Amino acid sequence: MSDPYDPAREGAQMAFDGRMSYGDYLQIDKLLSAQAPLSDAHDEMLFIIQHQSSELWMRLAIHELSAARAALGETDVRPAFKMLARVSRIFEQLNSAWDVLRTMTPSDYTTFRGSLGQSSGFQSHQYRQIEFILGNRNAAMIRPHAHRPQVMALLQAELARPSVYDVALRALNAAIPLPAEVLDRDPASTHTENEAVMAAWTEVYRAPQKYWSLYELAEKLVDLEDYFRRWRFNHVTTVERVIGFKRGTGGTGGVSYLKRMLEVELFPELWHLRTGL
Repeated sequence: MSDPYDPAREGAQMAFDGRMSYGDYLQIDKLLSAQAPLSDAHDEMLFIIQHQSSELWMRLAIHELSAARAALGETDVRPAFKMLARVSRIFEQLNSAWDVLRTMTPSDYTTFRGSLGQSSGFQSHQYRQIEFILGNRNAAMIRPHAHRPQVMALLQAELARPSVYDVALRALNAAIPLPAEVLDRDPASTHTENEAVMAAWTEVYRAPQKYWSLYELAEKLVDLEDYFRRWRFNHVTTVERVIGFKRGTGGTGGVSYLKRMLEVELFPELWHLRTGL
């Protein structure tokens, strides 16, 4: 019988006194001490970890979207494509998380729902920031963060910047001129469908070889919104499965509120042009 496997014989580091370890680098102790259930309910740990992990993925999405927006402002927009594709994959991960949460039944949830108080995913400032970056802008949605001045300032600053789609339209304008009403729009307002923008993107789709970078950019944006829409849909179905049509803990209409969000279109022209091609 051979000797038990010893990774040290292959050069694996086994002593970390005073040296950087995996746990040190990732601050694992801090991460694993962040779960503090307020009840004895078994499923509260699932609920906490699902939402905490989602916030981590959203932090990465903000990192990537911010970099993509900066890249789209350059002459060569292609470096933004990988970042946008990565955000789509992030939302694929977020979609999979709903599958785990859906293993929690209504009976499970009622054992600890009272411990949540008025806390709700509706109050996630990172989710709000992602929506603002992508172009769904509503200053009223900042109000739940009035008790946190730093968060208020972060979201207000985001409303003052052009969205990812605004910057994409400026890249489109460099090849196919767009009207001033599109280019000079107040960045704090949500973009609404515009015939000139529709015509410009349609021209790109009818001559992809001529406008290949813009064509690929358009598809990366559509791909991103596709995954984002799936995330919203899975959110609705998960909430309906767990609480039915009860009002949400944060005071929203719950499922009715989430279903209204399904109607939001981030890049309307990129979806509607397909009918006329």
